[in-house]
Amino acid sequence: MPEIPDLEAIRAFLNERIVGVEITGAQTPIPYIFRTPAKDVAAGLIGNRFGEVLRRGKFLLFTMADEHVLVINPMLTGRFQYVAPDTKKRAKTCLALALANGQELRYADDRLMGKIYYVHVEDVLSIPQFAEMGPDALEVSEEEFRQRIRKHPGAIKNILTNHTFIAGIGNAYADEILFEARINPFRKRTTLSDAEIGALYRAIGTTLRRSMPILRAHFRDELDYEEWRDHLKVHRKGGDGKDKQEGRCPRCGTHITEIAPNQRITSYCRTCQR
Repeated sequence: MPEIPDLEAIRAFLNERIVGVEITGAQTPIPYIFRTPAKDVAAGLIGNRFGEVLRRGKFLLFTMADEHVLVINPMLTGRFQYVAPDTKKRAKTCLALALANGQELRYADDRLMGKIYYVHVEDVLSIPQFAEMGPDALEVSEEEFRQRIRKHPGAIKNILTNHTFIAGIGNAYADEILFEARINPFRKRTTLSDAEIGALYRAIGTTLRRSMPILRAHFRDELDYEEWRDHLKVHRKGGDGKDKQEGRCPRCGTHITEIAPNQRITSYCRTCQR
């Protein structure tokens, strides 16, 4: 699932290339994921020009010259491409925009879980999730973080990935943040001390900001996007604990535990995150 570092890398890549560029054609071959009718999206985009690409939580917002916004929530398997028009289309390409600069911007979604909206800028808050979305994980102050977290008594990993608490953190980076903070993902929020809540807040900024330049460097020259997770320290790094160094905690050497409650993989160190 694309999370803040992924989306910030995509945003930076596109802002260097498409701002001010006219859209000359629009294909919407899989209308299923469009929450605004696909034909209306295509009609609104053709002849329009891109403004700045923004991000809110896990949504990318493509601002347009006519004060409309193309809003895409890629969910679990949504992927973006910026390629030459003769590049073979990925299976389940849902949107392909021909650009006046000779390139195409595409969105493909293997599981068709993503959502695409096209609204006037004044109507963005009408998009589902926007009105109830908490502050962005990179923008929330420590004071507000502490106030908001008091309302959530459950397991701390579930709280971090709850977009009504703070927005933009998913399964992978929740594991990384909790490892950075040395907090077990299954601990209840009510068991955390003030010091641990402070450590958790700092770990969010540290982990996300450490990852963003890595992702930007990886996608500096090409956006044919597949999920990049090689830089993560614990998420999906559990090996057999024998010969694979990547199966060991980078801090203490303990075998990384990897379990999948509710079919969602959680990776953590039982020694560092008691």
